[in-house]
Amino acid sequence: MTEPSKTIPEIDNVTPAQFHEEIIPAGKPVVFRGLVADWPVVRAHQESPQAMCAYLQRFDRGRPITTAMGPPGIKGRFFYQDDLSALNFRMGQARLSVSLDYLLDHAGDPAPAAYAVQSVTMRDNMPGCEAENRNPLLDPAIGPRLWIGNRVTIAAHYDPSENIACVVGGRRRFTVFPPDQVGNLYSGPFELTPAGPTISMVDFDNPDLEKFPRFPDAMAQAMYADLEPGDAIYVPYLWWHHVRSKDPVSALVNYWWEAPAQKRGHPRDVLIHARMAIRDLPAHQRAAWKAMFEHYVFDEDTQPGDHLPAARRGVLGDLSPDQVRHLRKSLAQALISRD
Repeated sequence: MTEPSKTIPEIDNVTPAQFHEEIIPAGKPVVFRGLVADWPVVRAHQESPQAMCAYLQRFDRGRPITTAMGPPGIKGRFFYQDDLSALNFRMGQARLSVSLDYLLDHAGDPAPAAYAVQSVTMRDNMPGCEAENRNPLLDPAIGPRLWIGNRVTIAAHYDPSENIACVVGGRRRFTVFPPDQVGNLYSGPFELTPAGPTISMVDFDNPDLEKFPRFPDAMAQAMYADLEPGDAIYVPYLWWHHVRSKDPVSALVNYWWEAPAQKRGHPRDVLIHARMAIRDLPAHQRAAWKAMFEHYVFDEDTQPGDHLPAARRGVLGDLSPDQVRHLRKSLAQALISRD
């Protein structure tokens, strides 16, 4: 594969105000070198992977957590079976301490099984750990999640949320793509995914350019960053990111948060419904609905309801929580009545 030539921009000594007032509104990825270098868990890893695991095990409540394991033959790439009927790994549950011991015990294996602990909510499963390792840029209300594994590769995917990922153990490469590259990354099924988000079907190590001929166009827009323990990256909303862990024991803490307006409804649901309701209409009807969406949803220069009295703007105006609940209920009833 041709490696991306552009690196993700870096900003030193970022302040919370700068992050929220400048970086997030810009909607571009940024690397923060050493942002969490003073975290105790990072300092433990600087001593050794064993010390990092021992540090994390102090907080283990013994609850079962989600794990993923694939055979050595997948070479760390969590993906699909060849016919896309199932995934090439299996999900399970184990205690955090057991998973950490497994990774340490198999760190020297020449061809290990792919293993990952996924999306552990630290507040529920590791009380006290967050208090010792706080993100300096975010509101404390945003909770952290822990991800641990060996040399695994997470296929390019996008999250419907803002994201800061902090590397605490091992090295990771992030390769990112802007949202407009969706057509060049060849997304997979919506209904069956490795971990929720839709993923790219392209094997970045061995891309099939006959099957995915536009992938080089995506790579031309790609940026990358190699992160060390203590480094962090901001991945904006809906940006695609491919993540490769380079060491036999790796750990990352990430934070997801949404814009307040997203609580009114999930855009992905709208996308799926629009695909079903609009995509197969005659071309002239699709063009008409495209104009409607452009006017009512995407035009930033006008407010479609400004010519109406404020009390009569309805969905075109500022909605109260009660109005949002009523509209959501009406939409649900409308969808059901179509059956």
